[in-house]
Amino acid sequence: MKAGGSLWGSSAAKAESTKTDRTDNWEESKERLGTVFSSMGGVYKGLVSEIGHVIAGQEEVIEQILISVFTKNHALLEGYPGLGKTLVVSTISQVMDLKFRRIQCTPDLMPSDITGTYLVEEDESGKKAFRFEPGPLFTNILLADEINRATPKTQSALLEAMQEKQVTAGNCTYQLDKPFFVLATQNPIEMEGTYPLPEAQIDRFLMKIMVKYPNPKDEEKIVDLYTGGAMPSVHKIVSKEQLLSIQELTRMMPVSNEVKKYALDIVSRTRPDKDGPAKELLDYGASPRASIGLILAGKAKALISGRDYVKKEDIREMAFPILRHRIILNFDSERKGITTDEAIKRILKDA
Repeated sequence: MKAGGSLWGSSAAKAESTKTDRTDNWEESKERLGTVFSSMGGVYKGLVSEIGHVIAGQEEVIEQILISVFTKNHALLEGYPGLGKTLVVSTISQVMDLKFRRIQCTPDLMPSDITGTYLVEEDESGKKAFRFEPGPLFTNILLADEINRATPKTQSALLEAMQEKQVTAGNCTYQLDKPFFVLATQNPIEMEGTYPLPEAQIDRFLMKIMVKYPNPKDEEKIVDLYTGGAMPSVHKIVSKEQLLSIQELTRMMPVSNEVKKYALDIVSRTRPDKDGPAKELLDYGASPRASIGLILAGKAKALISGRDYVKKEDIREMAFPILRHRIILNFDSERKGITTDEAIKRILKDA
């Protein structure tokens, strides 16, 4: 299905009004981007359907990556080898008509291999000059494959790009194209010779998305897809300009004070200085960046569901990928085999 087709058709009736704090900016955005808003439910289904031509199952993973993209944020994917992490990311770039680059992280990868470097060129007159040759960071979607295999020096080269959407080389600063996302993967079983991401960098990722084994039905479909004559392919569904409109609409969606306080309460309960599960299970809780991410993810979840308001259920569902890489278990919890997701469940139960 082509971008600009039926998924972006005439505006439908507005969703029912709810007890939400409306703002003029939201109403202006909805009026200006009314076609995008009214079609979001169909757009999301169209994206998932097209991705499904290449990826069997993994609906939750696809949803969470798209939510990260719609909120202008980065995501960290963790899963065993062979589960399609790289293929999911490259397929999403194709259905959105975005430039895609892949970095295979290794211990000998240097920062300039990512950011770019200056080359000396000589013109016809014999005059020499420096020219900056952009690295793979200059793209829309950057896949940093097995990011924990790169050294801290190379990992830190991504920080400025992730936070400021720019690259500094020498005395010059180069702006990255919009949109820009880093989707990184890491392998949880081969930890020898790896460099775990520092907390300051891992906090830059909106979500930590767990990629699990497919169920038997999906695995059978995978076998059928990749043992036949023709390799599966996808078509563009959303253009870059339409994606930027979706991102704007996501950011402008209002959130009721009740839902906002609920999200803030959940994040606050992850901090061990408060009585409750966090004091028993955790050494460190989530930063205010988690509060921002939880609200943004809730907005995107509402938008892909065709709603113009955020529910508490959206916040609860997004709490796991938002918080699991931002809380640190204490020694006693690790000794008992408690996982971060189990700790989040305990916190949500009390919220």
